[in-house]
Amino acid sequence: MERMQKPRVPDSEKITLNLGHVDLGQIDLLVADGFYANRSDFIRTAIRNQIGRHDDVLRRSVERHELDLGLRRYDRQALEAARDAGQRLRIQVLGLAVIDDDVPADLAAETIASIRVLGALQASPAVKAALAGRIS
Repeated sequence: MERMQKPRVPDSEKITLNLGHVDLGQIDLLVADGFYANRSDFIRTAIRNQIGRHDDVLRRSVERHELDLGLRRYDRQALEAARDAGQRLRIQVLGLAVIDDDVPADLAAETIASIRVLGALQASPAVKAALAGRIS
């Protein structure tokens, strides 16, 4: 029996930011001198350092907002089980929330009361459209 594999979820998302010429030049100089592999390496390191400086505040905020941390995946089977149990899900994720492609829009609309994602939400266009008024 052949086993179906779920699609691989990317571990990062591309963002765009504008930097001043001097800041960019200083980053390039640090890269040229071998402190960082490239601009992205420098920016990722700077972001991680800033997040680390606020670790206690972030931890308390995650608890206060009752957020699931990391990757949270919802497949058809999980949503059907919630529907059958008469439950409506309130999805709150800090990281990545994935609603699998096998989830029909009507099932998502029936079982998901609200979605709050700090990070990224991956779902089919039809599911996103069905939940548009519930996504914050």
